[in-house]
Amino acid sequence: MGLLSRKATCNTHGQDSSYFLGWEEYEKNPYDDIKNPDGIIQMGLAENQLSFDLIESWLSKNPEAANFEREGQSIFRELALFQDYHGLPSFKNAMADFMSENRGNRVSFDPKKLVLTAGATSANETLMFCLADAGDAFLLPTPYYPGFDRDLKWRTGAEIVPIQCTSANGFQITKSALEEAYEQAQKLHLKVKGVLITNPSNPLGTTTTRTELNHLLDFVSRKNIHLISDEIYSGTVFTSPGFISVMEVLKEKKLENTDVSKRVHIVYSLSKDLGLPGFRVGVIYSNDDIVVDAATKMSSFGLISSQTQYLLSALLSDKNFTQNYLKENQIRLKKRHAKLVSGLEAAGVECLKSNAGLFCWVDMRHLLSSNTFEAEIELWKKIVYEVKLNISPGSSCHCNEPGWFRVCFANMSEETLKVALNRLKMFVDGPSSTSRSQSEHQRLKSLRKMKVSNWVFRLSFQDREPEER
Repeated sequence: MGLLSRKATCNTHGQDSSYFLGWEEYEKNPYDDIKNPDGIIQMGLAENQLSFDLIESWLSKNPEAANFEREGQSIFRELALFQDYHGLPSFKNAMADFMSENRGNRVSFDPKKLVLTAGATSANETLMFCLADAGDAFLLPTPYYPGFDRDLKWRTGAEIVPIQCTSANGFQITKSALEEAYEQAQKLHLKVKGVLITNPSNPLGTTTTRTELNHLLDFVSRKNIHLISDEIYSGTVFTSPGFISVMEVLKEKKLENTDVSKRVHIVYSLSKDLGLPGFRVGVIYSNDDIVVDAATKMSSFGLISSQTQYLLSALLSDKNFTQNYLKENQIRLKKRHAKLVSGLEAAGVECLKSNAGLFCWVDMRHLLSSNTFEAEIELWKKIVYEVKLNISPGSSCHCNEPGWFRVCFANMSEETLKVALNRLKMFVDGPSSTSRSQSEHQRLKSLRKMKVSNWVFRLSFQDREPEER
């Protein structure tokens, strides 16, 4: 072990979170309606597969882009040769325009302030490297995306301090919660460098209100810290209230071109709105020239291929396509969301009222044996191993109330969703032990002895060895 770095041998990646453990179990026994109808259905993956046909139709009508041609001539050699980390100007222009369109053209984005990254994961980590030193902290409202413990902390050494939000007000961010989180960081002797939010929220599926955004901007202004708004779900808003970008509130408060605006940064990606996570396309948008310059240099560690940029610049530049896609995709998301909600209601399960995202924040508190996180994990194990549904427990999202789960609905066919909802209803309606095989019973029995790691509740500095001085 002494031959390896502490980074390679530490356990702060978070792979032992129930969020990732559920994925591992799914991969061992994936559902297939023909080959494996008794397998685990993946409902823990926030992926948008509802509108692939629209993109595939565009590709069939625009073969030049897919074949890397321009005016009938191959440009394969041009794209295959070295490209610097600034990215193709045509793609950055198209991306900036699409981001504006996605926000109703109420705000505009300067392509020169965009930094291209290999997905939103890379964008968020790069911003951490730019804004915080090891041991500095960012405040995040709970519940939050479990992957942030990896993305923001693992390699950077930054810390996360939760802003505790509750179901009493729909998990909205309050002034008092912000102040309490800041005070908690100070008690831990952590220097707070900023706040990071997802808007729309992952895992809540709700848009951040104008009131919350005003609270946040006032807070970061008073504390002289940064605000990162991860807006990768901005195009998934399928019903009112509509999406409000932090850029709009900066404009309304006449804070453009001020010191505050330099401390507000946007993360965006095409992984959710266009359903292209495999293309690894993310961006950072910042009004701070130093951040843009540093992030651009860092982006050389995670570039978007020139071929991907060329293809997507053509796609995003087709305004007829983007306008139709955004509208139709939202219609489909609304329909699929309604099917999940109605199916849950039929099973006697409710969820937080939501208007965006690829998931619902589902309330299963009434199914807990006790109001504890231990009972939540026990219920989660039953749902994964007995009901054969992989969903994400709220504790993996740092929710401070046991019994909430994130359930995804856009990464499967409508038929598979029906199967999943039927399984859940049968579980809620009656004891599932009668239909469980002996081997499954023994497996669950052994799992009851297993305790899911408390990694999500630790600060990463607690796992670091003291530096030699």
